[in-house]
Amino acid sequence: MKPPEDLEDLDPGQARERTGLAWTRTAIGFAAVGGAILKTSIAAGLAVLALSLVIWGLSRTFRKSAGVGASPRRLLLVALTVVAVSLVALTVALLHRSS
Repeated sequence: MKPPEDLEDLDPGQARERTGLAWTRTAIGFAAVGGAILKTSIAAGLAVLALSLVIWGLSRTFRKSAGVGASPRRLLLVALTVVAVSLVALTVALLHRSS
């Protein structure tokens, strides 16, 4: 029997665990940035802190429903979340720059 070329094929559970940890680190990063922004702009800081909760909640949702393969609905949700976070970050940056 020939071993798989990709090590991820041996234990795909580890890939899911790393993905979950990456989502958690992203949420922690957003919370830290939101806390720092609170010093200069309360509204912008609260928006970024709220996004950190959304990211953390999505990571919990994906861990519970982790199965083999990704459904198109989950991929769309991830894409929309990334776009929303990016737009909020851009808006916060532009509004902070103009004030």
